Amino acid sequence: MSRVRQKTATRGSQKWLQRLVNQAPHVLDRAVAHELSLSGTDKIAWLSPMADDEYAEYQDETFLSRIGVKLERTPLASFWPTRGPRWDALGRTSRGEPLLIEAKAHIPELLSTACQATGKSLRTIRASVDRVKRAIGSRAAADWCGEYYQYTNRLAHLHLLRNLNQVPAFLVFVYFLNDTDMSGPRTAEEWAGALRLVHTQLGIDDRRLTKAFGSAVVDVFIDVKDIEAATA
Repeated sequence: MSRVRQKTATRGSQKWLQRLVNQAPHVLDRAVAHELSLSGTDKIAWLSPMADDEYAEYQDETFLSRIGVKLERTPLASFWPTRGPRWDALGRTSRGEPLLIEAKAHIPELLSTACQATGKSLRTIRASVDRVKRAIGSRAAADWCGEYYQYTNRLAHLHLLRNLNQVPAFLVFVYFLNDTDMSGPRTAEEWAGALRLVHTQLGIDDRRLTKAFGSAVVDVFIDVKDIEAATA
């Protein structure tokens, strides 16, 4: 299924993101608007995970429909097989820019299961990931379908939207601070250190990301204490 219903989350990044989008969107808006340099008149409409939509998360063609995008030049089916990334949250600015959100509450979440596809699906994925790796200019020996596959497949879908179809999408990584239940980082600096390690292994740095995507890949740090205060 491309629309996956979720329960009310009780811990981790899913819990905090559900609370942000549904109960304290202004906290998320403020953090994202700062990184995207949105003006005071620009607004963000959050499209998932919505309480009145069973906190559903979206993937494949359904996520494109949710953000109101039709890929005219390079269709999703030619770039990625079904059962692709399932987005933690989706939004859209009043300027018409789609927002693709990936959220983390603790450092081990930066690691993921390697790609499980086989046969033609795996060949399609590897071809697309290699295409993105070349666009970024990475010469790293690391397998981009390996332990950081979740990160690289998100970059691949931004490449599909922004570079291959000229859709002005943004990829926003939300990193939560002070999630004591998950023993998460207390500071943005802790996250930054872990992210530098990921980027080093993938052959990525800020300069390469900017060259490939402009300012479309951003990191946002939100303290769960601010969410708790806003939703008390």
